[in-house]
Order: sequence, then structure tokens, then C-alpha cells
Amino acid sequence: MSDQQGSKSTVSPGKVPSKPVLKLSAFLPYRLNHLAETVSRSFSRIYADTYGIGIPEWRVLATLGEYKAMTARDISQATSMHKTKVSRAVAALEKRDLIVRDKNRDDQREQTLCLSDQGNAMYEEIVPQALAYSKSLEDALTEEQKSVLDEIFDRLHEATRSGESD
Repeated sequence: MSDQQGSKSTVSPGKVPSKPVLKLSAFLPYRLNHLAETVSRSFSRIYADTYGIGIPEWRVLATLGEYKAMTARDISQATSMHKTKVSRAVAALEKRDLIVRDKNRDDQREQTLCLSDQGNAMYEEIVPQALAYSKSLEDALTEEQKSVLDEIFDRLHEATRSGESD
């Protein structure tokens, strides 16, 4: 039967019915994630080899170094890491005496985390290396490209925020 009768569709010779195809290597969310993971793994060699900590532990250490004291929940929100990943990182850092817990007197379930003296010393050793690594990435861009990249980040963050409310 022909298409006009509606019973059977036909395809012109040499043509394949078109279906949407997702090319992962061209999919923007994948490209952003892949770049972020590649950069994160590359930077992690600096602290993994020397200090024996992984990416989640570095993120917790860096967050506490910046904010001085936070709850695990606050760290999770600040780093966009899942609470179980934060919990494991905190446990690993605590086992190495790099962070200390301080119980909230008003709510015993809540604990504030901060760097120990040893954790703070590690943080202070890593920060110059982190800043140098970041600068080396930025140096791959012209001033105009850096400005455009900042604008792109702002626009993509805004686009994701507007998509969250749907």
C-alpha cells in the first residue's frame, strides 16, 4: 500500500528513515563533563602522588581551607558532591588526622569540621601548586578568550538554573 492510504510507509530507495542520533562527542553536557574530569584528573596527580589524597579529599580539604569551618552538609552543597562521597572523604581525612570534628552543643547530630594543624599545613603546601596549575590553564587562553569563557560559564549556569525550576 502507499503512504496515501496510510497502511504502510515506504522509504525512497537509498534513504534511511531519520531518527535523532546523539553523538556523545558533540553533546555539550558530555563535553563539559569530560573536560572537567580530564582537568580534575590532571591536577589530582599533584596532590595524589605527593600527599596520597584523592579528588574528593582534596575538595573537602580545599573547601575547609577556604571557609575554615563547615558541616559535611555545607561542604556537599559548596562542592556539588553527593553527601556519601563527602562523608567518605571526611572519614579518610579524619583517619589521617587532617581534619577535626567539633560537636554543636545545641544539636549533637551536627558537627563542624575544620582542618587540623597538619591538614592546614598540607593545604598551605598544595595551594601554590593549585594556583600555578590554574594559571597554566588560563595561560592557554588570550585575555579575550578568558573574558568570553567567563561569560559562557555565567550563561550556562543561568541556563541550568532556569531549567531547574521547570
